[in-house]
Amino acid sequence: MIHTLDNVHREHRHQNNSHGHVHGIVDPVHLTTARGLSAVKWSFVFLAIGALLQLMVVIRSGSIALLADTIHNAADAATAIPLAIAFFLMRRRPTARFTYGYGRVEDLAGVVVVSTILVSAIAAGYESLRRIVEPRPVHALGAVALAAFIGFVANEAAALLRTTTGKEIHSAALIADGDHARVDGLASLAVAAGAGAVKLGFPLADPIIGLGITVMILAIVWHSARAVFTRLLDGIDPDFVAALRGAGEHVPGIRAVPVVRARWLGHQLLAEADIAIDATLSVQEGIELADRFHNEVMRQLPMLGDLHVGIANKLVGRNS
Repeated sequence: MIHTLDNVHREHRHQNNSHGHVHGIVDPVHLTTARGLSAVKWSFVFLAIGALLQLMVVIRSGSIALLADTIHNAADAATAIPLAIAFFLMRRRPTARFTYGYGRVEDLAGVVVVSTILVSAIAAGYESLRRIVEPRPVHALGAVALAAFIGFVANEAAALLRTTTGKEIHSAALIADGDHARVDGLASLAVAAGAGAVKLGFPLADPIIGLGITVMILAIVWHSARAVFTRLLDGIDPDFVAALRGAGEHVPGIRAVPVVRARWLGHQLLAEADIAIDATLSVQEGIELADRFHNEVMRQLPMLGDLHVGIANKLVGRNS
């Protein structure tokens, strides 16, 4: 039974697919990548406009805190480029060479995003330290405060769009970029507070705020890098593994789920599971147990994009 189970199950799956296929259904991968592209496009527009307006005020005022905020907002807008490329490539079909498709490009885009944020933090920190050593007056403090508020609004709009869409399509890169934009918004408010402090007679408040922004950027770099590199190394939330094993407990006839493997491919979650069943069961009964297990897992874990179920250490493909 162990050696013939794969062939029987493949025939069973072919029969099910022959009357279960429906034409005209939107590919969920195409749908989610289209939503990702839309989020990236509009957040880029928000941040680019905000950074441009801030740059005009930086030239007039000489505020180093606003310069740090502008550098960071411009870098944040620039991260839309690798994300857009990733979402575009992910719409391509798998090929004989790239049999899993191009989902991993999204993880690589996440690395570029984190690297860009890190470079912007270094630039902002350098300029802030230089201004502490070589102080310069800050002009047009009212305009600085207004530009900072504009930066906050642009970042918060981008953060809401990226984070919400990222969570809905399970994109770590997009969520990381959204978290980054939210921190940028808080940094912009700090710039406005710094302008007020300079107005009250504390000129060093401007470069000190710039250093504070640098620290905030580095914190988000660490947080985002952990999320992105965890996925890049096929890391997965242990709670998901426990939940998948627990699904087997709801299927009578399954003794255990000894092996569970899962990984993210872009924003699609893929999993494999081996189920232990009674050796006296027939091939057809084993197939039916695998079907019930598959259906129960997909019911309990709707974020799962694809599940492969194995019986007696033989993997049997089960597409969602």
